[in-house]
Formats: sequence, structure tokens, C-alpha cells
Amino acid sequence: MHIEQIYTGCLAQGAYFIVSNGEAAVIDPLREVEPYIRKAQKSGAGIKYVFETHFHADFVSGHIDLAEKTGAEIVYGPNAKTGFKAHIAEDGEEFLLGNVVIKALHTPGHTLESTSYLLLDENRKPVALFSGDTLFIGDVGRPDLAQKGDITMEDLAGILFDSLRTKIMTLPDDVIVYPAHGAGSACGKNMSKETYDLLGNQKKFNYALRSDMTKEEFVAEVTAGLPEPPQYFPENVKMNREGYESFDDVLERGAQPFSAEAFEAKANNTGALILDTRSESDFAKGFIPNSINIGIDGGFAPWVGALIPDLKQNLLIVTEPGREEEVVTRLARVGYDYTIGYLNGGFESWEKAGKETDSVVSISAEEFEERFGAGEIAVIDVRKPDEFESGHIKGAKNLPLDYINDLMKEFSKNQSLYIHCAGGYRSMIAASILKSRGFDDVINIEGGFGEVSKTEVPVV
Repeated sequence: MHIEQIYTGCLAQGAYFIVSNGEAAVIDPLREVEPYIRKAQKSGAGIKYVFETHFHADFVSGHIDLAEKTGAEIVYGPNAKTGFKAHIAEDGEEFLLGNVVIKALHTPGHTLESTSYLLLDENRKPVALFSGDTLFIGDVGRPDLAQKGDITMEDLAGILFDSLRTKIMTLPDDVIVYPAHGAGSACGKNMSKETYDLLGNQKKFNYALRSDMTKEEFVAEVTAGLPEPPQYFPENVKMNREGYESFDDVLERGAQPFSAEAFEAKANNTGALILDTRSESDFAKGFIPNSINIGIDGGFAPWVGALIPDLKQNLLIVTEPGREEEVVTRLARVGYDYTIGYLNGGFESWEKAGKETDSVVSISAEEFEERFGAGEIAVIDVRKPDEFESGHIKGAKNLPLDYINDLMKEFSKNQSLYIHCAGGYRSMIAASILKSRGFDDVINIEGGFGEVSKTEVPVV
């Protein structure tokens, strides 16, 4: 038996590949499925099952494509209703995989169909629990994403309490917990950076598994301080439940190269949004007017999901040459399937063609210190509210990037706007959005609050 965790940092997501005696199973696969197929071929195994712990909200799973390409059976837990062929497991149902068994444990609470999968070895000893979004390392799944009708998040939290205590906490302490997410995911609020742990450790250290905790206390703690979920979550759930276009078709459409002239014509004729995925420093030096910068080497997919409201928006991409397929793939992971091409040769080809360019003024923390001391200036902090509250530049205004599309009226076109975040990634995204909306006097503070806090600028 072999278990492999395939962790994707951008989404803070864990998929799992399990092999036993020539048969393989994949749990919660990402949209692009060829890596799983190659792993199976390398192991000399056929993929028998694709297990889904629930209808994911934060990414589009690869279950449909993987099943079509391998003949594997898609398995969901009780209460799941799909728009495609799938086996809906009963609570406690067992699936034979080579010499081992995978047992479905219905653990509702995060969603009503949420199901964990318990791996039993050839001696039927519990070895590992693939807990999906039911149990994280240091946290549990948020109960507010599946509210509908008369079911409130408090109701779901109460159901989650019962699932944890009757299905998971009764398992042996030496069972390894393999969750679907780690720190950085929007599916929980207090996740550890560790991506797996022994259940016994979680019983000791996870606040939600305290043995003396009442259901009322659990509900209050789990529902407190939940951030607003990203706007793309419901659309991803819908795609995972009802089906989606083949990833191969999405990739073929998105990986079309255009010359600078053709790129410009395509943008004008389709109304496509130009998404520039280069680093913030490269973008600041020069970019295509009205393009938006979300760097591929940061929290790319979640920020795309938070800031581009329409998943069906046509996208044209500008990126470092050679990374075009990567960008299209990472967009498709969160349901943005309508990339229609890229600028061949990157931004350099646009410059060589003599096309119009724009730029963002960026200043060092030291230069900002001088300007701050010279008189009153408008400082915009685009970090999250809790970051702002833990320490911020005196007089700064907190306008979180997450909600920038709804906060445009809070920005002034009549003064210079000094924008910063923690390190520079988010502030350049904000600056690019503001520039595209006609805010010409935008100044980015390089290194963000981290660098400013090293100067004599007063911090509250």
C-alpha cells in the first residue's frame, strides 16, 4: 500500500493518490488530471475510484475528466445529487482497493454531503482518514457555505459537532488525518501550516475537539469571526455538482498565441479583460493600459476568484514566456475557463511593436518616510482588517483588497494615493485596478508595511 499527498500551495489544497496491488484511487483531484494518470501508469496500477469528500467551493475538481479518461467510478457520500454518473455511497459502505479497504464515513456539517474516507489495511486496521473539509489540522470546516432554506450555519455547526464526536473522535489515536486543506485556505479560519497529523494530536490540540466542549460552545466558537466567503465559491460548487467543459478544451482555447497587433484587436473586439501575471516589480515598470496585475507567483487563483466577478469573463493573458499553459491551468482550477489567448513573446513583444504602455510609480519605504514627514498624505492600506488592527501607519485608511470592487467610491481622484499591503503583492493588484478605473495618481510603497515599519513612520 502506498499513500501520496499531492499538495498545491496556491490553493492550500491536498489531493491524495492511493495504490494497493495494482489498483489506485484518487481523492479530491485537481482540475488537470494527467499527473494522476501518469502516477498510475508509473505504479503499474489502474485508477479504480475517484472519491470526492464533498462539492468543493474553492476549486473545480478533476473528477469528471479523470473518470472519462480512465473508466474510474466517481464516489460521493450520502445526500449528494450530481448532474453526471456517480456512485452515491451509503454511510459505512466499503470499497475494496487491491488489498485494502476504503470505508465511507458520512460526516455532514461543512456541507450536508460531506464524507470522510477511512483507509483500512489488509488486516482491517484503521490507518488513515481522508477528512476533506470536515476536520483540518488545527481547525474544522466552516459551516456557513451550505446554508439554504431553513438550514442555518448554526444548524450545520451542530451537525458538524455530532459528526466529529460520533464518527471521527471515536477512531484510534494513531490514525493519520489527511485533510483537504491547510493554512491559507478560505474553507477554515485557524488551520495549521502542517498538512497532516495523528488524530491523537488533534484530540489534544485542536480547539474544536476538546472533550469537555458542549455543543453550544462548539457552535459559538466555530461560527465566530468567519470572513465573508469569496464570491466565486457558489459557482465552483455548481460546476462540481453539475459538470463542466473538458479541461483539454479549455487549455487548447487558452493557449492560443497572438502577436501584439492580433492581441490588441482581440481585446478590442471581445471586451476581454487583460490579465498580466508577471511579478509586481516587472508590472510596475510597464504594462498594457487597463490590464490588471495578479502575479502568478503569489496567491494567484484565490485572488482571481475574489476580484474577477464573472467566471465567464473572456480573459487575455500576459505572462513570462513559457508560463502560458501554467496560467491557463491555474485559472481553470477555480472555474475561469474562458481564457482566449495570450500575448506571444510577453510584454516585450508589445513594447517592440511600439504599442502604448502605462506604469505605476513605486517608491521605497525610505522615500515614503520623507514624504510622510513633509506633510499630510493619503495612505491606503489594502490588507485585511485583522492585519490592519494589529498595526498600521498612523492616519492610514483600511480598504481591503478583497472588497475593492465595492469600495471604489472610497478612493479619491483628487489626491495622490499611497497604496501598501504587507509586502507588495496585493498593493500592486490594487494599484492596477485603480489605474484601470481612471485613478492616475497612484503610488505603490515597495515592501509594504513590513518595510515601512522599519522606518520612523509612526505606527498605531
